[in-house]
Amino acid sequence: ARPGGRMARAEPPAATFERRVLRSAAEHHYLRVRLELPDGGARPSVAQFKQLVVSALRELHGEVGAALPVDVLTYEEKTLSAILRVVSSGLVKLWSALTLLGFYQNRRCAFRVLQTSPFLLALSGNSRELVLD
Repeated sequence: ARPGGRMARAEPPAATFERRVLRSAAEHHYLRVRLELPDGGARPSVAQFKQLVVSALRELHGEVGAALPVDVLTYEEKTLSAILRVVSSGLVKLWSALTLLGFYQNRRCAFRVLQTSPFLLALSGNSRELVLD
């Protein structure tokens, strides 16, 4: 008690901040990618497209990278775009390998990663490509 009969007021505890980083618990990640071939020429089939992805992984990460399980869920030969599925732990390896790939059959090429998500449904529609009447 303080002089004058008043009770001592307890000071509120100092604010503490805790930083939490949440990692996705998703087993897979999905990437919407497009292959750009500025020279034109023959377009890869789905099997050749998959082989190109595997060779990009092998080129950057060796045999261990080439063993990374990557699935081509959809592939559109007309637009050279695909949806790839990779185990979440291999997302960075796949993305980096695709980004650094520069040639397909001695022709210049580039992979563009358009979207990525741990949820396949998120890639089903892109609001940026929405056409309103």
